[in-house]
Amino acid sequence: MFNNKKFVPPLLRKPTAAPDGEPPAKKSRVEYPTASQPAGARTLKLAATRKPLLLVRGDTTAAETLAASTTVSTEGYYNVLWRKKTTKKHKTFDGDGVLIVTAGYAVLQDTTGKDLGRTMMKVLPTVGDLVSISGKDVEIDSMLLKADYLAGRPFLRAAAAIETPAASFQAVSATGFFGAKAAFKTPLLGSTVLVNTHGKEPTPRHDPTAEGALVMMRPLAVPAGKKIVDVVVDPYLTQHLRPHQREGVKFLYEAVMGMKQFEGQGAILADEMGLGKTLQTIALLWTLLKQNPVHGEQPVVKKALIVCPVTLINNWRKEFKKWLGKERIGVFVADSKANIRDFTHGRVYSMMIIGYEKLQKVQAELRKTHIDIVIADEGHRLKTEKNKSAQAIRGLNTKRRVILSGTPLQNDLHEFYIMVDFVNPGLLESYATFRKEFENPIVKSRQPGVGSKDIEKGKARGAELARLTKMFVLRRTAEILAAYLPPKTEYVVFCRPSPKQVKVYKAILENPAFEGAYRSPDTSLLLITMLKKLCNSPGLLADKPGKETNETIKTLLSAVNPKLLESRSGSHSGKFRVLDRMLITLFKTTDEKIVLVSNYTSTLDLLQTLLSSRGLSFLRLDGKTPSGRRQELVDKFNRTDSKTAFAFLLSAKSGGAGINLIGASRLVLFDLDWNPATDAQAMARIHRDGQKKQVKIYRMLTTGCFDEKIYQRQLTKTGLADSVMDQKSTVGSFTMDELRDLFTLDTETECQTHDLLACTCEGKGYIADALEAGDGQSGGEDNDGEEPDEIVYPGLMKASEVDVDKIEKDRMAALKKIPKGAQLSSLMEYSHVLARSLMKEKKEGVDEEEEFDEISIEDELLTKVVRDGEGKEVSFIFQKTF
Repeated sequence: MFNNKKFVPPLLRKPTAAPDGEPPAKKSRVEYPTASQPAGARTLKLAATRKPLLLVRGDTTAAETLAASTTVSTEGYYNVLWRKKTTKKHKTFDGDGVLIVTAGYAVLQDTTGKDLGRTMMKVLPTVGDLVSISGKDVEIDSMLLKADYLAGRPFLRAAAAIETPAASFQAVSATGFFGAKAAFKTPLLGSTVLVNTHGKEPTPRHDPTAEGALVMMRPLAVPAGKKIVDVVVDPYLTQHLRPHQREGVKFLYEAVMGMKQFEGQGAILADEMGLGKTLQTIALLWTLLKQNPVHGEQPVVKKALIVCPVTLINNWRKEFKKWLGKERIGVFVADSKANIRDFTHGRVYSMMIIGYEKLQKVQAELRKTHIDIVIADEGHRLKTEKNKSAQAIRGLNTKRRVILSGTPLQNDLHEFYIMVDFVNPGLLESYATFRKEFENPIVKSRQPGVGSKDIEKGKARGAELARLTKMFVLRRTAEILAAYLPPKTEYVVFCRPSPKQVKVYKAILENPAFEGAYRSPDTSLLLITMLKKLCNSPGLLADKPGKETNETIKTLLSAVNPKLLESRSGSHSGKFRVLDRMLITLFKTTDEKIVLVSNYTSTLDLLQTLLSSRGLSFLRLDGKTPSGRRQELVDKFNRTDSKTAFAFLLSAKSGGAGINLIGASRLVLFDLDWNPATDAQAMARIHRDGQKKQVKIYRMLTTGCFDEKIYQRQLTKTGLADSVMDQKSTVGSFTMDELRDLFTLDTETECQTHDLLACTCEGKGYIADALEAGDGQSGGEDNDGEEPDEIVYPGLMKASEVDVDKIEKDRMAALKKIPKGAQLSSLMEYSHVLARSLMKEKKEGVDEEEEFDEISIEDELLTKVVRDGEGKEVSFIFQKTF
């Protein structure tokens, strides 16, 4: 056994020649079916000679690959073939897999990411070796680049598809949907539906050479006996499209026509609110309804379906009328009085708008006709596997599916996977594979204390996921609107809790029943709701007439003095006191109007009481508002002046996504939701097309209380969404471990979020970009020509753990090397202002009109509110102008 000087482990021995001098036995290989073999067949392939491996990917040179195969290393990655141990004479392999050898161990995985075995392996194998791992024979087929493994490409079919030419385009003929072409008769003239023909060459319906013409991509392959004609978006719509909207229409067209480098005909338009997703969709549908790139064929789409929340049905109907008029297209609205047969069997309507709930009831009827494309507005509603609306759409067997959502990634990657799988089924493999190979590594890499290898793997998987989804997900941010809309400034206003709020808060936390409620999954949700309402006003916790209070809530409030809960006016709330000053000042000093948003109707009741007591006019839209009146209220608010309708009370979740409240230039988000997408939608109500005034958004938080914890948690979710959707850096984003103290009260802090961020600005109102400019750096490189360092903040940590001197030294050193426009962590893009620094200060030798401190904020209204409250009601302010 030890005849050789160097011992080779049995698992890595290469086959030796037979005793009679014959060549070594050749191993069986898997050969996939060829065109002449039946589908699914597996045959034996004899490997005559092993050749040096030169497996080259599209972005890797042969030299790099050869170097990777010859470099001495302690780790290796391989594509392999595996099979269970067998005594059969003719052996075949069970499947493909991946072998990872690192730190003296080898791990075998199949192509779904499932672990098949693990064993010690001290020496790296080479191509052609046959090794044994956990009762399986494994043949090393080829080397795998480490970068490819870290990116997870072996586990996704789409990883290879992105580097290959787009699949040949196959035009869809209308005859396959409706039988003979003569069976369909359009209510419009034939020349307005199909292309014109002058002579032998087909002529596009619209002139592709006209100024401003929007011409779609041509198919890469021409069907036999057919000619290709340019598809040009109707100039009637093109004249209204902004540059980013033109890009969006082209992107959607190429995706649903199968011209992208992936197998599927779905897309997600993930533009932020206000960028015109509705107009882009209408332009796409109108083009598909009237044209086909294959000359002589019927239009690509005959029947289109738009599914949306019921609150947005009228908005869609108005948008079609606005952009196309009544005479160009028949739009069927599936309301309670409509007969679905008018759409499925009639020839007048080619477009149907229906609510998600209604769709579930009529899905059987819709299956009787062929729906060529489905548009799912607010598609993040389809974020669970068991969603009945999603199942109903899947049941229509429509391949072309488009999701419209300004927030496709709201909470976690599981929801994002479901949306991607909805538009392009199977593209990201099964969820089990996606979770193991993408979701878990990405989430793990963002946790505190994680190792460098996990961070490297998580970043690579996140980058690969962004690269793949970029083929069919189009995401643009509201920064595009800067050229078309007035500027928007966002303020995060930290309001001190009132003495009564503090007393109630302490009484709940000190209650012996609190510990049990905190640890129980059921009662912890009640506790969270209690503290959220307490941050708004103690009066919201009082018993309501005719409504029975939960026993757990009664127990937790048993130690609270009933007098502290008597007032339902909101006067005992820090946020209400600040808002009261703001409303009065705004009404008296300007002609501007304001939108007040809350997640609770009970809070809207208190806000309504506040407005009434001050004699301020208002309109209100919440879950109880009839759908037929909603648009009427919005239109009235936008048309009238501040004396007729000064404020608009809006329920965050019942407001829908299409509501445009440009009649107001200020918006107050009175309380926060766990889901940052809900708040983002609410804050986008007033910064939309048609807005003429500078917009100011106020997010109100109660200092040191549960409000702040929700805000911190929102930032972790936003960081995850940015990293996947916008491919932004997540430096300084908060972690799960740093949010364990949800149920605590800090009455000493000016701003707990700023404390935990470990920023040393002292609330003086500057931001990093301003510091960089002040240092006189010209950007790019420093004097030594070195690349600029990335600025890293410690994130959330206990104040006792912060080495302020070291942080400031490192921070200032990094700032000097950061080029202009570099992305910092989200909160470091705001200016941080300590509220008491805004107070008047009498300085020696300074005139009366120059008494103010140099520190200031842009909003004179908010400055006056802080000063009128003598700096006791507002503790801290974050400010950012977009």
